[in-house]
Amino acid sequence: MSDRPQREVIFEITRLGDLQRVAAIDVETGTEVVIQAPANAALVDVRALAMRKLERAIREEEPAPVPERGKLI
Repeated sequence: MSDRPQREVIFEITRLGDLQRVAAIDVETGTEVVIQAPANAALVDVRALAMRKLERAIREEEPAPVPERGKLI
């Protein structure tokens, strides 16, 4: 089992000829990512790839910590 927190994610899969377009949307943040894969790629694999891309996008959206200021003397 993964120790990552579970997120509610909506997957939208659309076949476009020899490709499938997979959109993953995080319900909490509204962040959306899209990947394209061959139409014959396994659903579990393309969903996992889209999920990893979504997690990375969410991590990059988090604000960087503000460096602490020095003390005035």
